[in-house]
Amino acid sequence: MLVEDIMSAPVVSVPPSASIGEAAGLMLAHRISGLPVVTSDGKLVGMVSEGDFLRRGELGTERKRSAWLEFFVSPGKSADEYVRTHGRTVQEVMTGDVITIRRKAALDEVVEAMSTHHVKRLPVVDNGKLVGIISRSDLLRAVTRALPTGDVAATNDQRIRTAILDELAGQRWSRHGLIRVDVQNGKVELSGTILDERERKAACVAAENTPGVQSVSDQLVWVEPMSGIVMLPEEAHAAESDAKS
Repeated sequence: MLVEDIMSAPVVSVPPSASIGEAAGLMLAHRISGLPVVTSDGKLVGMVSEGDFLRRGELGTERKRSAWLEFFVSPGKSADEYVRTHGRTVQEVMTGDVITIRRKAALDEVVEAMSTHHVKRLPVVDNGKLVGIISRSDLLRAVTRALPTGDVAATNDQRIRTAILDELAGQRWSRHGLIRVDVQNGKVELSGTILDERERKAACVAAENTPGVQSVSDQLVWVEPMSGIVMLPEEAHAAESDAKS
């Protein structure tokens, strides 16, 4: 899946000359927390967000420092802060160094960029022109569309079993091949042996995410490799509950 498949377009944006009142009004009207700043020819030049309005002279929320700390602030930085807290146009308060993403980029690139730069949205550009925007909510909607809905048409039990076994075979934690899978009328039973209690939940999740599965019964037996202690399913669940309480 690519950025262009889930991005929002067209994009609500503002020109650099817009007043901060206009920008704030657009955010409130469209229930969004940030706006791309775009020139008349479609070029992206910045982003303005709710965070840019937190420290304002009108609210008395300008940054306040002790006299000792203020001594170390350069006149230039102080002047820049004054413009951002008292400026009346978007171009005076916006963030100019914007992190962007390509429309053909994969979604893992989006997540990596958001995580690295601590941002909630990324403008999507094509040859320097704004063509869309992708936010955390767009990713969330993509997740909900990708999840099994539970109303998948009845699937052959053997096909379900094969899909689960293929998923388990592809995971490092289950390549020992000790987990058995049985399926009847979409109801999955997991049995066999696990060597780490955490494999129990992972195996159940792998089965639950397989299209056509109606329920999962956990009958896995945990064998602790070092001591040889064997814990049956109910005993393992009880031990886990005791550990959490």
